[in-house]
Amino acid sequence: MTTITLDPAAEAALVGRAAAPPRPRHLSALAVLAARRLALSARTPRELIVPLLTPVLFAVVIAPALADTFGAGPGGIDYMTFVAIATMGLLVPLSCMTAGLGVVVDRVGGGRPDLLAAPVPRALIVLGNLVVALFLSSLQLVVLLGASALRGAEFELRLTGVGWFAAAVVGFAVFMYGIAETVANRVPTQEEYVGTLPAIAIVPWFFAGSLFPIAAMPVGLTAFAKVLPITHVLALLRYGIADPSGQGLHDIWGMSNTTAMAALSLAVVLGAALLMTAVSIRVFRRSATV
Repeated sequence: MTTITLDPAAEAALVGRAAAPPRPRHLSALAVLAARRLALSARTPRELIVPLLTPVLFAVVIAPALADTFGAGPGGIDYMTFVAIATMGLLVPLSCMTAGLGVVVDRVGGGRPDLLAAPVPRALIVLGNLVVALFLSSLQLVVLLGASALRGAEFELRLTGVGWFAAAVVGFAVFMYGIAETVANRVPTQEEYVGTLPAIAIVPWFFAGSLFPIAAMPVGLTAFAKVLPITHVLALLRYGIADPSGQGLHDIWGMSNTTAMAALSLAVVLGAALLMTAVSIRVFRRSATV
């Protein structure tokens, strides 16, 4: 009879491998986590409609009134179209911050403790929430685009332009949800979270060239506007579907090559998105151990 002897290190590794539960596939786990968050975030039509109210009000009521008052917008764009696109820069932050409120509810009195016990990487929990925030923001954005077009906004849909538009929207939504997730895991109560919403989602919008070009502001405020990701987003959105000359990009960069300026602004947006996603995952991991 032959006896096979394993060294202690190999034996420990073999035992650990046999005892460890099978790791779920990441994509399957992400789909389950996203489905869970979607079920919690869109249980009633109200949760989809409320973030749309203010942007739609701007697009179908205020923008036409301003267009009748001022006529042509900057760069020769119809002012109705100029403001209608600006409302997209208001919708995405409101939608993402509303999604973040659900994270606070889940953390304070929901099923988060059970979720943390699941055998999945904790980063996937944040990414699952992010997928739902992107989906809901996109759905609401389509509604806003349709309402604006019916009200008289003039969009120029070109393949490359739509590409710039889509990349800017996705990057901005990822950035804003990164902020929402971070704040949701830092503040102790829902009331405090709601109190941060205007400062994060609304105030920057007024400095970003939403109702007038950033060059119309004092020099100090213009410089401040240029560092805000939303300023680059609005310039890219207008360049993508309304203003091929890229007047907003010229106000930011002052270069002659419009494509290069668009690439620089998109790099700013995507860089901010990656940074805030990394920060949100780190903050979630730290809060989950408290």
